[in-house]
Amino acid sequence: MAQKPSIPKGTRDFSPDEVVKRNYIMDTIKSCFTTYGFQPIETPSFENSETLMGKYGEEGDRLIFKILNSGDYLAKVDDSLYVAKDSLKMTGQISEKALRYDLTVPFARYVVQHQNEITFPFKRYQMQPVWRADRPQKGRFREFYQCDADVVGSNSLWQEVELVQLYDAVFSQLQLKGTTIKMNNRKVLSGIAEVIGEADKLIDFTVALDKLDKIGEEGVKKELREKGISESAIDKVQPLFTASGSASEKLNLLSTLLASSEVGRKGIEELSFIVNAVASLGLQSATLEIDVTLARGLNYYTGAIFEVSAPAGVAMGSIGGGGRYDDLTGIFGLKNMSGVGISFGLDRIYLVLEELNLFPETASAQTKVLFINFGEAEAMYAMNAITQLRLQGISAELYPDAAKMGKQMSYADKRNIPFAVLAGESEIASNTYTLKNMKTGEQDAMDLPSLVKKVQ
Repeated sequence: MAQKPSIPKGTRDFSPDEVVKRNYIMDTIKSCFTTYGFQPIETPSFENSETLMGKYGEEGDRLIFKILNSGDYLAKVDDSLYVAKDSLKMTGQISEKALRYDLTVPFARYVVQHQNEITFPFKRYQMQPVWRADRPQKGRFREFYQCDADVVGSNSLWQEVELVQLYDAVFSQLQLKGTTIKMNNRKVLSGIAEVIGEADKLIDFTVALDKLDKIGEEGVKKELREKGISESAIDKVQPLFTASGSASEKLNLLSTLLASSEVGRKGIEELSFIVNAVASLGLQSATLEIDVTLARGLNYYTGAIFEVSAPAGVAMGSIGGGGRYDDLTGIFGLKNMSGVGISFGLDRIYLVLEELNLFPETASAQTKVLFINFGEAEAMYAMNAITQLRLQGISAELYPDAAKMGKQMSYADKRNIPFAVLAGESEIASNTYTLKNMKTGEQDAMDLPSLVKKVQ
């Protein structure tokens, strides 16, 4: 017996209806990207390993899918590595490429490689799949799409303001009200690490803090202790775990905590500018708030960082995130090129819209009109009408076989096709078509122009 086919864990097949709904989300995002002046690019699905490794921190590196070299990839491996079973050292010899982990690092590589062709500031958007060797769970997959918008070549904080507006514009068009755009600043986190005397452990500090919503306050403190951060330092950050109130109240808390840190004060200044500008301009449906524990575990962020939460009552992780990275292109040799960007989590947004029943009726993969097949002559008569309907942008099809009427009508029902057209001998003789509403059962005979008008 043949083995039942399957797909790898963390990947999915998509039905026609699912693809149409996903395209509805991507088309909405793409429309907003274009309105805000972003231009599309695409990069390869895999990169040289050296492009990706070391850019996401220790945890990120472990989640990168490596691609085995083609041919006899073991031939050049030193025998001592077999004996030692040193997989980390062996990986570098048998794998020179890897699937992209995100779109930001490939974008930085793109900017450096094409810098002489680009007009700066460069505003690009990119909507492509990425891969992570993560543990699959609800809303988290090993293959998923990212929808990114980035600006490189400008230090202006107006870019951050516009990206907040862009988030709001997309979620407003998707009718997704009640989203929260959380914001913090990596300079603030650097300042905190400095004033608690743990500046050399900034990465450990931010990685642990970034897990607050997953493992809770005690879990974060436990991890901080395991990383060698002192108890007195942990006590000093306690106000962060209990911070509440308005943006101004949180900024006051940070000002008190970071009074002795120059970099921390710079972060507070940047947060204040963005908050005040957004407050003056207003948002349609989202809210912007400061989250003093937001860290985002990616090492390349240097300024503002963002994370978007779904509306209250929806059990879902972040549906978007991003931030500023002042030196990302520097790792590829292009210095002093500041950038800032955000990403939309397509798969999670899909799950949220599905749970809240926010997909419009038009977001479905369905034919509008099915012509019943009565035979060769009738099929030709029907195809003439179908051709005219398609020229008008109306989705129409002919049942391919002259099967029993019941079978053809059942096909229309199962496909949720709203109209069926009967075009038999009598219709051909009178140059008409009988249009049947599949929901009400009503039938009307009409000429082709009237048919087009009726189903439009």
